[in-house]
Amino acid sequence: MTTTAGRRSDRQIQQDVSEELLWEPRIPSTGVGVTVQEGVVTLTGQVGSYAERWAAERSAQRVRGVRAVADELEVRLGVDAERTDAEVALAVVRALEWDSFVPAERLDVTVADGWVMLRGQVEFGFQRRAAERELRRLRGVRGITNLVRVGPRGASTGQELRRRIQGTLLRRVGTEGVTVEVAGDAVLLAGTVRTLADRDEAERVAWSTPGVCVVRTEVAVAG
Repeated sequence: MTTTAGRRSDRQIQQDVSEELLWEPRIPSTGVGVTVQEGVVTLTGQVGSYAERWAAERSAQRVRGVRAVADELEVRLGVDAERTDAEVALAVVRALEWDSFVPAERLDVTVADGWVMLRGQVEFGFQRRAAERELRRLRGVRGITNLVRVGPRGASTGQELRRRIQGTLLRRVGTEGVTVEVAGDAVLLAGTVRTLADRDEAERVAWSTPGVCVVRTEVAVAG
């Protein structure tokens, strides 16, 4: 049963998120709790790695009707996954150096209690995302704080940036429901999309556009 506005009920969303978590092979743990209030999903419990925590969050975001996800999962590493901060830091540096898309020499790495903090500056938003993606699967990582900044590149006008982003959004998301405003090297995305995946894709498109240094997302997800 849906609401009078056509929005899916919290009970439906909770059931679908729970089933999606069971379906996801990257989440062997069964201790993930799911509660939903007005389309906002809260995940609680324990998982065995940061990769599992991230996969659980993404699984919830894929479900139709989810408006936001509050990730309150705790990462509890098994004995075989424990590493010292020095070992984690070395693994992080090596992983970044092996990724040809990530300018590892521009990044600083700090590790405390298994939590990795990234700082530095790159030219593209996709490089910032790639750096974090490389670290999710590393053994011993409990969490990641990505403070990498995206520096300016090129001298595209606001009109050119807007045209590039809107054209790419139309190809990938297939919707004209997202408006794009550009002020210098900053982009504001607004409007409505069908799913959280579409919203993530819109943000990814903006970050991947040459000349964009700041992206603010105010895109709503239709119920």
